[in-house]
Amino acid sequence: MPTTVRRNPFILAAAVLPAAVAFLAASQSQPQTAQAAPGASASQIERGRYLAQAGDCIACHTVPGKPIFSGNRALPTPFGTLYAPNITPDPKTGIGKWSADEFYNMLHTGRSRDGSLLYPAMPFASYTKVTRADSDAIFAYLKSVPPVVQQNRPHEMRFPYNNRALLIGWRTLYFEEGEYKPDKTKSAEWNRGAYLVQGLGHCAMCHTPINALGGSSEAKAFQGGLIPMQHWYAPSLTSNREAGLGEWDIRDIVDLLQTGVSRRGVVFGPMAEVTYNSLQYLSDEDVRAMAVYLKSLPDKETSAAAPNQLPNTPEAVQVFSEGRRVYEAKCAVCHGSDGRGMPPHYPPLANNQSIEMESAVNPIRMVLNGGYPPGTRKNPMPYGMPPFAQELSDVEVAAVVTYIRTAWGNRGAPVTPREANALRAVTME
Repeated sequence: MPTTVRRNPFILAAAVLPAAVAFLAASQSQPQTAQAAPGASASQIERGRYLAQAGDCIACHTVPGKPIFSGNRALPTPFGTLYAPNITPDPKTGIGKWSADEFYNMLHTGRSRDGSLLYPAMPFASYTKVTRADSDAIFAYLKSVPPVVQQNRPHEMRFPYNNRALLIGWRTLYFEEGEYKPDKTKSAEWNRGAYLVQGLGHCAMCHTPINALGGSSEAKAFQGGLIPMQHWYAPSLTSNREAGLGEWDIRDIVDLLQTGVSRRGVVFGPMAEVTYNSLQYLSDEDVRAMAVYLKSLPDKETSAAAPNQLPNTPEAVQVFSEGRRVYEAKCAVCHGSDGRGMPPHYPPLANNQSIEMESAVNPIRMVLNGGYPPGTRKNPMPYGMPPFAQELSDVEVAAVVTYIRTAWGNRGAPVTPREANALRAVTME
C-alpha cells in the first residue's frame, strides 16, 4: 500500500471537524513590519499561536501556498460562496487597526468591527464560548505575524442570502451568546475538554445535523449529518452505533485525535485535515481532556446489534458474491479475508462502526477515492488506501461496499450502483 500522505477524502471515525471562516470587515492596505499587540508578552503570543492552532484558523484563512492568514480562501455553501478575510495585521486589508476589545467582541457576538452581522460559516456560535484571556492571546499572536497586503474578495451570495439583515432571524433561532461556563459537578479535565470541543474546536459545526436554513438544533448536538457541499458524512458522536466513543478506551481516542490512527479507527478526509492542521499540535493533556469529554457524551441510540439488512433473495446473494470477489481481489491483502485488518495501519472492517453507519457515503467514497491519514509528528509516514474509481464500475463499487457492510456480522444496509454513481460524479467535479 502506498505511504504517500494526502489530506483528502473520507471520515472513518469520530472526532472533530473543521472549520469555519471569520468574515471580518476590513479595508485596504500597504505592507508593514510585523508588530506585536501593545503590551503583548512573548508568552502571550506563544499561547495565542497554540490557541489559533486549536481553532484551526489556518484551514480557512490561508490559501495553500499563500502567506499564512492572508485570506480569500473560498468556502462554498448552499447559499453561495463566501471568502475568508485577511486576518494579518495589515492596517487596511487586514486587522491592523483592530483593538483587542473589537476582536473579542467579534468572537463573542458574531458582529464585525463596524457592527455588521457575520455569516454563520464563521463559527461564532462556538467561539462565543472563548474566554477573554484566550481571545486576547489569539489577537496578540495574529498581530505578530507578517502583514500581507491582500484585498478581501467580496462574497458571492445568491439573493436573498446576500441581505445580511436576514441573519437577525437566524441568530434568534440558533445563536446564544456567552462564554463557556464550567460544570461544577464535573472534573477540571472534563471541563477543559468541553471548553475545547464546544468552543475553539467547534466540533458541532460538522457533527450536528444542518437544516435548510443552515442552522442546527442544540437538542441534536453531535448527532451527526452530511456536511453541506463537501459530500462527506460526519458521524454521530452520541451514538455508539456510529462514532460515539463511550465504548472506546481513552488511549484509543487520544491516538485517533492526535495521531490520526488508533486501534479502533483511522481519520481521513476533512477530519484528517483537522488532525494535520490542529490536533497534532495540542498538548497531551489537552487532547486527553477532549477525549474524556467526548467519551462522556451520552449514547442516545442503543448500541445493540441491528438485524442483518441484506435481503434473502437471489439478487442479493448475487450482489454479495460479486462483492466478495472484488474484495478478495482488491482489499483482502490489507484488510484480510476475515475483515480483521492489520491495525493500526490497515483498520479492521469487521465490526467497524464507520462501515455500518446509516449513511454509506463514506465507505463509497473510500472505495472510489482511497483514503490517506495525515502525516503527523507521532505518525509521519502513514499507510493509505489507493483509489479504485478508475478500476471498478459503479456495479462493482456498490457490490463491494454492500459486501463489507454486511459480511462478518456487520449490520449495514446494501447500497446501489446509483449511489455509487452519484458520488463518483461528485468526486470528478
